[in-house]
Amino acid sequence: MSTEATPHSPSAVSDLHKLIESENPFDRSLSVRSHDVWEHKFPDVPSINKHISDAVFQGIEQIRKGQRSVLGITIRAEKGLGKSHLLSRIRRHLKEKGGCFFVYMSETDYGDLNRINSHFLSTLALSLKQQGSQNVTQWQELATALINSAYNSNLSPQDLLKRFSPALTKDPQLIDKSTTRICKIKPHITDPYVAQAILWTLVEGREIFAINWLSGKELTQAQADAMGLPASKDEDRESRALGIASQVLDLIGDYRSIVICFDEVEPKSSNFKGLSTPQVVALLAKDLYSKIKRGVLMMSISPQAWAFQVKTMPQAESVVDRIGEKDFDLKYLNSDDVVALVSHWLKDFYDCKGLTPGAATFPFDERELHELGKEKPIVRKVLKWCRENWKIPAEVEPESKETDQAELTGKSCNQETSSRSENNSFRQVEVAFNEQLLALDSNVDDYLEDSELIVEALWLGFASLMGITVEKVQVQDIEEIETKTADRGYISFRVVGKENRKTVKIGVSVLQESGARYVSAALKRLIDYRKFDLSRGCLVRSKAVKAHTSGNKYLNTLLSELGGEWVSLKGKDLQPLLAILFVYNSHEEYEVTEEEVLEFMQERKIAESSYLIREILSDPSGQIPTDVIDEDQLITATVKMETTDSLTNADELLTTLGV
Repeated sequence: MSTEATPHSPSAVSDLHKLIESENPFDRSLSVRSHDVWEHKFPDVPSINKHISDAVFQGIEQIRKGQRSVLGITIRAEKGLGKSHLLSRIRRHLKEKGGCFFVYMSETDYGDLNRINSHFLSTLALSLKQQGSQNVTQWQELATALINSAYNSNLSPQDLLKRFSPALTKDPQLIDKSTTRICKIKPHITDPYVAQAILWTLVEGREIFAINWLSGKELTQAQADAMGLPASKDEDRESRALGIASQVLDLIGDYRSIVICFDEVEPKSSNFKGLSTPQVVALLAKDLYSKIKRGVLMMSISPQAWAFQVKTMPQAESVVDRIGEKDFDLKYLNSDDVVALVSHWLKDFYDCKGLTPGAATFPFDERELHELGKEKPIVRKVLKWCRENWKIPAEVEPESKETDQAELTGKSCNQETSSRSENNSFRQVEVAFNEQLLALDSNVDDYLEDSELIVEALWLGFASLMGITVEKVQVQDIEEIETKTADRGYISFRVVGKENRKTVKIGVSVLQESGARYVSAALKRLIDYRKFDLSRGCLVRSKAVKAHTSGNKYLNTLLSELGGEWVSLKGKDLQPLLAILFVYNSHEEYEVTEEEVLEFMQERKIAESSYLIREILSDPSGQIPTDVIDEDQLITATVKMETTDSLTNADELLTTLGV
């Protein structure tokens, strides 16, 4: 007779004990980050704060029925109460049910508050790049809806994606014709190029350039020409950002509702007008409220920031009337919530291991969890308690062992407590770092266009190296370049160090922009060693510098005459620095200090072993990297129709559309 466990028969106690001794499901970062919201890595208990998610779903249903057009919801809660768990639940529900797009913006996305429109547009573009309810990106769902409405067809996104590239090869004017038809049936479109760029997301090899344009980033002239889009300038990005975002939201509203979440809105910085993060984000949300045809705007914020930041603004009444139409306080957990939360986590864990415990809360005593619930704890406190108390239940341990252990505990309790506290901090940083590394496995290349973020990651890396010698350079300082307005932003920072007893000052320019004009302007500054007090210049870039431009001439001067360096940027080399930056920026969420993150970096030699850091500090090779990307060559590559299937798909689509 088989002894294999079934869902109705508990597993052998010895098997459960072995698992408990070998693995702790709560030994992980207990902070929900933005990638967790999208990927649903945390078990969710639908009954916890159900009143809020139900209000969101009810609002969406009212919008679907035409009973209202927009709903503003504010969620007030302290850190660790489960705001992001709730938003993840809403995202998952929308993906399963369909009919609604989801956009998520958190504290890592707010960036420079003077450029909040640009940051929102980038967030909108990246959120719509996430998979929707039809197993394609939300951009591609929108593009399919535009095509179907223009041609009165009923193609699925998958069918359209399979046929569109071959059809475009056979009829190169397909997107132009489709854009014209869309604009005819939608006279409210004020920027036809936005519709045109959205259609390009259906074309393999072009979608990344289309999304870059839709996010307000500058394209090269060749990239823009290949898609028939205007080559906007990077300096115009902030002024154009809200216009592009408004047009995208307007088009979405013709086919879908949208839920836009502003999470972790806390007063961590301010703009040049002195407005804090909650105030800037609240004003942005107010502006978006009037631009959305159908949707829900959500903002999660601490009670203090809501009361003393948002509600004290001069425009407070109009802001609150919109984003605070409905406002909720997240509830602290009760005893039943605690038992349900722990049971959900354990069920996921045991199911994954193919084991069945005799009780839903094993190895924890349900009565003890009930007592914990009487304290009205936050989610994070409960999960931390589980992590610290994960062990084989005491009653199954031998009595003599219990006695010996009690004597040992009495002798060394104070010493162990101090040591455990230090080890826990290191472990918390390590767990958070490893989780961020894993999350970046799937999307690190999405960050390669964000020069500001890359600069921040490199800066933190060098900051952890003070007094340490790497590649014969002892790092002594990292400095901002003080410049006049016209020169600002082109050289990212200056590394000061000692090499062979001489002071070296390395100017670093992280330059991921595509436009030849901007690239030329940056390289012109990087070779002006005297003006910017440099010993040598270092370009960090993943893309080729276009031939026959001023930038190419300045680049040759940098490498051939001035002993400068070009460090090729790759996602895999950036990944560890980005991962630790995300931990550092959210250290409060992870309940560690900035100093503990820096100590972890030094202990694990994260910056010291970084290819990018070492290349910046090493003796310059004076060579142009051979592995940089020629964007123009990528964008001008034509789609080849090598199979009969491709020809058939093209003919079928063109016939269906009547082109």
